[in-house]
Amino acid sequence: MEFIDLKAQYAQLRAPIMQRIQAVLDHGSYIMGPEIKELEEKLSAYVGVGHCLTVSSGTDALLIAMMALDIRPGDEVITTPFTFIATGEMIALLGAKPVFVDIDPETLNLDPARIERAITPRTRAIMPVGVYGQCADLDAINAIASAHGLAVIEDGAQSFGATYRGRRSCGLSTIGCTSFFPSKPLGCYGDGGAVFTDDDALATAMREIRVHGQDRRYHHPRIGINGRMDTIQAAILLAKFEVFPDEVVARERIGARYTQRIAERCPSVVTPTVPRTNMSVYAQYTVQVENRAEVSQYLNSRGVPTAVHYPMPLHRQPAFAFLGLGPGSFPVAEQAAGNVLSLPMHPNLHPATQDLIVEVLREAVHARREAAPA
Repeated sequence: MEFIDLKAQYAQLRAPIMQRIQAVLDHGSYIMGPEIKELEEKLSAYVGVGHCLTVSSGTDALLIAMMALDIRPGDEVITTPFTFIATGEMIALLGAKPVFVDIDPETLNLDPARIERAITPRTRAIMPVGVYGQCADLDAINAIASAHGLAVIEDGAQSFGATYRGRRSCGLSTIGCTSFFPSKPLGCYGDGGAVFTDDDALATAMREIRVHGQDRRYHHPRIGINGRMDTIQAAILLAKFEVFPDEVVARERIGARYTQRIAERCPSVVTPTVPRTNMSVYAQYTVQVENRAEVSQYLNSRGVPTAVHYPMPLHRQPAFAFLGLGPGSFPVAEQAAGNVLSLPMHPNLHPATQDLIVEVLREAVHARREAAPA
């Protein structure tokens, strides 16, 4: 059993993927070839914004967004401690300070009710993350940001394709960023990402930053990075994008079925909460269980792969020890980090396989309870 079955997806899309790759090999424009523009146009139309720029990774997307906003050493960016390290890492890389705010216990996304008290005169931006495939409460976050003159950078690395109040992830704020890492809902076969905005000036700045700060050949008005996406990765994404809307529908259906079946068979297991305002793409289908190590070990012994996203909140990572945030600083994030467990999830997951996973999960939880002392 595959945790994310990219092989099955490739088997279905082999012909168009190979055709797209061959076209790149034939024209030879491996950097910034015509597929880059084609992909950017399709992605911007899909998200519903004026500008999309493909970049070298989701991590670089965050970096480029903050560089375009001129975030500098001494500035502060508010974000969640319950995410992959790239979110906080890029803030610190620019010399700015990541200011963590605890998460909502239901959605596990940044809690808007806790943001305002974290704002200081040094705050420049808020960076919510679409954890596990659903957007944070962007209307509430945008309202707070607007009241304080702050930018909002949506880290949509896990939520690309999801919707919030009928609008798509990455088109909900000042700048939206996403990742096309192979395991993401829309993934290439290497590293890749994109940034999205309706702001013309920010789009121009990000285009320049992406190519070493260059506005024309050998003329560099700003400091930039080498942040371009390879043309071959764009070609792969173009082939996969043709079926992506159908995969989004499948992901939502499979996630909802997981929730229903687990509620029926394993009522003690906490399933994802998706508010009515949201549609999740379930980049991961993540439950919360007690004694996670034992449950995971049982599942793995029965051939069901699992993963933990994420076992340690960012404020407890050694790299962020300089912030001086000890245990108990963000209790909701810390509790989630100790309980979350991700189950196999992909758009080709068969109902029979899903039922098997749920049954083994029931056995794992039941076996743990039987083993517990009276």
